[in-house]
Amino acid sequence: MSIGSLPLARFTVLDLTHARAGPTAVRQLADWGANVIKIEPPGDSKGDVTGSRREGFDFQNLHRNKRGLTLNLKTQEGKAIFFKLAEKADVIVENFRASVKHRLGVDYESVRQVNPRIVYGSISGFGQTGPYAKRPGVDQIAQGMGGLMSITGLPGQGPVRVGIPIDDLCAGLLLAQAILMALIERESSGEGQWVHTSLLEAQVFMLDFQASRWLIAREVAKQAGNDHPTGIPTGLFPTSDGQINIAASGDHMFRRFCEAADAMSLLDDPDYATGPQRSKNRKALNERIAEITRRRPSSHWIELMNEVGVPCGPVYTIDQTFADPQVQHLEMARPIDHPRLGPIKVVGQAINMTRTQEPGKLRPTPDLGQHTDEVLRGLGYNDAAIADLRARDVV
Repeated sequence: MSIGSLPLARFTVLDLTHARAGPTAVRQLADWGANVIKIEPPGDSKGDVTGSRREGFDFQNLHRNKRGLTLNLKTQEGKAIFFKLAEKADVIVENFRASVKHRLGVDYESVRQVNPRIVYGSISGFGQTGPYAKRPGVDQIAQGMGGLMSITGLPGQGPVRVGIPIDDLCAGLLLAQAILMALIERESSGEGQWVHTSLLEAQVFMLDFQASRWLIAREVAKQAGNDHPTGIPTGLFPTSDGQINIAASGDHMFRRFCEAADAMSLLDDPDYATGPQRSKNRKALNERIAEITRRRPSSHWIELMNEVGVPCGPVYTIDQTFADPQVQHLEMARPIDHPRLGPIKVVGQAINMTRTQEPGKLRPTPDLGQHTDEVLRGLGYNDAAIADLRARDVV
């Protein structure tokens, strides 16, 4: 499928984002066809504030399918060019610290004066208002404040960071969803709006059942390690050649496991007769299951358990994940032809639609300001005017 036939092809997005949360939101729009113009300061050849090299794996994965424009928003002429673009744009996305967009004069209210249909998306560390609104925020700070680190890791280990920037990623996905909802709402109202979230809000939202466990039952979750906090037995078990995950919680699933594993003695033991009993005696139950699973290789248990309908799977390193036949079937590694790096692969979308599919190959991340002349010509600037703007570091 060509870029022009993708579902978001009719929308133009101005991308002021940096780091990870904002680019994650824009990536959702760019991958599905939006005309994204990535706006960066002139001379920022290393990429964004993460410090990653522009041709490095992270930057290439985050910023594909965009056009690149350099623009100095601290100059009056640079700001004037931005507002010319904003007049015709559908979406603006930024993840500055909450006060920065106001200081630059590119905040929602300012843009709304020239384009009342604009959908303006923002991500901050802690929210646009409130006692922490002016604080700088990054993923790990939100993981700690949002309670995630207190429930991650082995019991008694102390707080542990999750191995991916989960708050950045979740905030980005939630903002993309909010932007799409605002675009749908605009079809009936004719007006845009400001939509925003934060790393902290995203983290609290992602606590999900652990949050409701506190809000309703007043139970403060603790670290459970590789065991499921409430569904027992679910966890990591040794085999003769490694480790596997087994999820056999609930009476029916536990019976299936015991029957398939020839472990009927577990069913007959009153200590494991009910869910509450299995939870109370979790450690002893896990030890008995481990005695059984370590007698055979991982492949034996994975095949056997899935055959009887008990969820069971391997524990992969990331290279093994991408080598797995199901992951390859799902095409989660997507090809790009980069003019200097050659053929590379980036992480694919996790969304599937029956009539609308991602293009066979994605477009590479643009060089710094790669499309500056093209974008400016679209605004009516001629070559002499563009050269003058470059000479004065406006673009």
